[in-house]
Amino acid sequence: MDRYEHLRPFAETNAQLNMLDAMNNASTVPEAAEILGISVRNTFQMLKRLKKNAAARGVSPEHDMTHQTAEGFVVKGTSTLYGEEGDVRAQWVKTQQAPAQALTQIREAIVEAMEDYRGVYRPRKAPTSDTSDLLACYVMGDPHIGCYAHAEEAGENFDVKIAREDLLNATSRLVSVAPKTDHALIANLGDFFHADNRGNTTTRGTPVDVDTRWPQVLQAGCMLMVDLITLALTKHPRVSVVNCIGNHDDHTSVMLSAFLAAYFHAEPRVEVLPTTNKFHYLQHGKTLIACTHGDTIKLQSLSEIMASDQPEMWAQSQHRYWYTGHIHHTTRQELRGSVVESFRTLAAKDAWHMNSGYRSGRDMYCIVHDKEFGEVERHRCDIRRARANG
Repeated sequence: MDRYEHLRPFAETNAQLNMLDAMNNASTVPEAAEILGISVRNTFQMLKRLKKNAAARGVSPEHDMTHQTAEGFVVKGTSTLYGEEGDVRAQWVKTQQAPAQALTQIREAIVEAMEDYRGVYRPRKAPTSDTSDLLACYVMGDPHIGCYAHAEEAGENFDVKIAREDLLNATSRLVSVAPKTDHALIANLGDFFHADNRGNTTTRGTPVDVDTRWPQVLQAGCMLMVDLITLALTKHPRVSVVNCIGNHDDHTSVMLSAFLAAYFHAEPRVEVLPTTNKFHYLQHGKTLIACTHGDTIKLQSLSEIMASDQPEMWAQSQHRYWYTGHIHHTTRQELRGSVVESFRTLAAKDAWHMNSGYRSGRDMYCIVHDKEFGEVERHRCDIRRARANG
């Protein structure tokens, strides 16, 4: 048997397969590199990556690992019992689901959720605007779509349907009173989804109370955001969308942005900012707006982060604002160079938050910024007004 034949099942590219053929026909790595026509270093790196892939699946003969894991699982750890002469007497292999497999399941769920809506949206005529000097920001703190609460445990009932109605009603009221600005920003400050997987846990594995099944929550959440964007498009010619990564929805926040970008791909009036990291920036004249969930940093460090991340925007702006969520209550502090504000959520408390003593109010804002003067007005809709008739 060829020396490297055990690695062949783990090759993921034609280049790796060609490298294995070359290694089996050569006596040294430099000889194999010459056969392939690539550098010795690249050949070593390719072989190293392939061995690492094989070891993750339980195959590394030089380390007495010869039991391949099942598809979709990787080795978490091994314990080997050796005899007096160094022979393997017994071996225990612990496995766990491969992260890539878990991510694949998430992708499959989002595909399932959006299948009925592929290509439905068509571009529509833009409304007229009164000014290009103003930017209307619709700020959503922690929507927690999918959160389930029972009145006897948490003080009131809450589910996907209620969350949808609350957000639509609040946004509709805010859109109706906002000025007809040329540009609007929908700022989802993170934790848009309450759970991040089929196991109904947050990204880090904390169990949470979830209404209905996870793919249905994804479908409801995605279409809710479509409806919110469509609502903003009735008032504003251009709409930008930010979806911050929260601690509840690390993966699904990224996929929400991917879904929206695909859904509105033929609509030039909609810009979905990529959800690639924790920090988002949008410049409007001399006004700079930044959004982050707020779970991974101290809020007092945000001015330095802004200046470091966006030195040109920092230099060009005079009014700088951070919008954050996570803590579910209002805070506002002025730092050196920027103002940092935390926003409430419209979502109800679940049983854990109720029993832990959380009692913050619930509301949503539209904040209007001028290119020259920064924030010039704001409109508030609290939960009672969102649910009021008329």
